[in-house]
Amino acid sequence: MNNFRQTIVSPVVTDPVEIGPDAVIDENVVLGYPTGRAIEERLLRIGARARIRFGTVIYGGTTIGDDLQTGHGAVIREENTIGDGLMIWSHSVIDYGCRIGSNVRIHTKVYLAQLTTVEDGVFIAPGVTTANDPHPICTECLLGPTICARAKIGAGSTILPRVRIGEDALVGAGSVVTKDVPPKTVVVGNPARVVGMVTNLKCRWGRQGWAYPDLREER
Repeated sequence: MNNFRQTIVSPVVTDPVEIGPDAVIDENVVLGYPTGRAIEERLLRIGARARIRFGTVIYGGTTIGDDLQTGHGAVIREENTIGDGLMIWSHSVIDYGCRIGSNVRIHTKVYLAQLTTVEDGVFIAPGVTTANDPHPICTECLLGPTICARAKIGAGSTILPRVRIGEDALVGAGSVVTKDVPPKTVVVGNPARVVGMVTNLKCRWGRQGWAYPDLREER
């Protein structure tokens, strides 16, 4: 008895794609992956000098600026607006409808929920998760957090819906952020609480005395 079953793999039919000059794109990358959602604009736009690595999937209907860099297996969904210089490491996901500024770094295994806002210069460490459902399944109140300019989110942290992380704030590793974080503050714990100011952090291992001397100069 022959138990052989033939599997037919259909090629991905993509949405239209515009990509700027000097791009380097590995094999096994899908650009313009079609979403099942009804969206008005299906064109994927990517700026100049993109470096897109093996296993990346970027959906149609998203706009990305210059100098994009992706790790392996990164996923960027539809209806995202992303500035220049995004670096997104391996196996991270940007869900749909996000607004991301320029020079943002998103490390490995990060999940940005739908309708999250990330401003310029933000650093997001490995394993960070954002949420957007104040009470899951209800779509009326769906909204992700806002991470303001130059904030830094420590590894393994969870940022709950509608929370605002202030400019230059620092969220310690493993924190669960349940309410707004003031600018330039350090928060840690579950639930996260303010334990100090970024301007007062000293560098324990480096050659400089202060962890963020540039912020001290602004005081």
